Amino acid sequence: MATVIRTRKTPPTSRLSRADNPIELPDGMRDRIAVKAYELWHERGCRDGRDLEDWLDAETIVTEEIHEARE
Repeated sequence: MATVIRTRKTPPTSRLSRADNPIELPDGMRDRIAVKAYELWHERGCRDGRDLEDWLDAETIVTEEIHEARE
């Protein structure tokens, strides 16, 4: 009986998705984005199914606010 040895071409961690290995945000930034996303959701009439759009828009707004404050 032959023994088969399998080798990995890439380390297991390189195959993690972004959800499994999220990007770390500066202190307080995630909370600021969450608050802004909630505000956008509320301003847009509390529509369900748009949470990702609200979150991404909130990320953009918060990031722009941070960059403007540094200038």
